[in-house]
Amino acid sequence: MSDQIDREQYLIQEEPYYRPVANEVAMYEAAYDARMPVMLKGPTGCGKSRFVEYMAWKLGKPLITVACNEDMTASDLVGRFLLDINGTKWQDGPLTVAARMGAICYLDEVVEARQDTTVVIHPLTDHRRNLPLEKKGELVQAHPDFQIVISYNPGYQSLMKDLKQSTKQRFGALDFDYPSAEIETEIVAHEGHVDKAVAEKLVQVAQRSRNLKGHGLDEGMSTRLLVYAAQLIGKGIDPESACRMALVRPLTDDPDMRDTLDAAVGTYF
Repeated sequence: MSDQIDREQYLIQEEPYYRPVANEVAMYEAAYDARMPVMLKGPTGCGKSRFVEYMAWKLGKPLITVACNEDMTASDLVGRFLLDINGTKWQDGPLTVAARMGAICYLDEVVEARQDTTVVIHPLTDHRRNLPLEKKGELVQAHPDFQIVISYNPGYQSLMKDLKQSTKQRFGALDFDYPSAEIETEIVAHEGHVDKAVAEKLVQVAQRSRNLKGHGLDEGMSTRLLVYAAQLIGKGIDPESACRMALVRPLTDDPDMRDTLDAAVGTYF
């Protein structure tokens, strides 16, 4: 019964809004049927995490998400012994919980974790499908439904922050990018609760900014930021102020680049 309670805790009850842009849904379903580990690559805020949530809901599988960071250790993933009033007890980490119950374990921005931490997933991503808990002396055999999904932004790769080839070549990969203007307009209108005309203008501003990638900007405006701007507009904030707060100011601190982006906003609003 406790296992059932755990599964219910991690099941997504309501359908997440996701607008397919190509054949990524069918590709992921085939990968899941094969229990193939999947790697999602694409710029920030383009829908990778929402896609995983949607697929977990569509497949009816529990989802455990881990936001990776440079301070995360292998113990944070697999578990550790903890002290309590009765002595010590073992506490499973999120990766171990997912492997036991048959959840989809989603490691978000996996390159932020240290390479000596991410190697802990290797036994789960090949024919072995097991997880050694060395401190506990236990070998966890992954549930038949278990799958690992990782994501990262290739635009931020460096020699210090990249996956080892021994890790990369354990995954099938799906490329993500910002959707076409028509689809992105639909997404912004739905998620931001604004009409299509406002959403179209926001998308046009974003496309201007994306043309500046590598010419003063590391990244253009993400779909996520467009939704934030739309939500502010929906709350009665005038469009130019909403765009400055949600689109321009988070993107850059360079005064000239801010002026350029503010001018782009002024062109459409």
